[in-house]
Amino acid sequence: MKKSLVCLTLLLSAFIFSCKKEKVETNDIEQPNEITNATGTKFNVDTKESIINWTGFKLTGKHNGTIHLKEGFISLKDSIINGGRFFIDMNTITVTDLKAGDGKEDLENHLKGTGENEKKDHFFNVKKYPTSDFKITKVEKDGDKYIVFGNLSIKGITKAVNFPATIKVSDDEISINSEPLRLNRTYWNVNYASKSIFADIGDKFISDEIEVQVYVKAKK
Repeated sequence: MKKSLVCLTLLLSAFIFSCKKEKVETNDIEQPNEITNATGTKFNVDTKESIINWTGFKLTGKHNGTIHLKEGFISLKDSIINGGRFFIDMNTITVTDLKAGDGKEDLENHLKGTGENEKKDHFFNVKKYPTSDFKITKVEKDGDKYIVFGNLSIKGITKAVNFPATIKVSDDEISINSEPLRLNRTYWNVNYASKSIFADIGDKFISDEIEVQVYVKAKK
């Protein structure tokens, strides 16, 4: 039994290490990271130049879109990011691969949960949860890039995530450009048409994974 536990521990350690190096990964969701008090120079997020790109997958294809930030900041001390928080305006969920009048509005309303009452909570239920947020807990150097660690809160549920990113810092500006990251939406109770939640859904399922790519620019 002891030998089996040792082997299992080694396998898990190898898996976690390899996942961290993947360009596109599904994060192992953990309990939220501890947040330290960030003391440093505050850079305010430029909401006009910051954007979240998303992709959702289904058996017959995929849909793409964007979400905008409401506000936020990044804290810098000794040229190193030591904290930050971004507020995500869920009412700005937009579908970009469909044209107006060709299903675009219907899908946007479905994702926001602004349609029929019984479908409000199928996706993001923006009337009840109009804002999501991400808190940076630490940033680590990884070769010529960085790993950003933080707590992502959606629909009142907070989980720890991390992602590789290119970070640029100047005297008056900071930019964070993440690599594509795949998140399991069901960890935040976004369960609509999930095959892992509804086993009898057949081929009408939507992938549990949502791919997101984040670009944030902040200025003094």
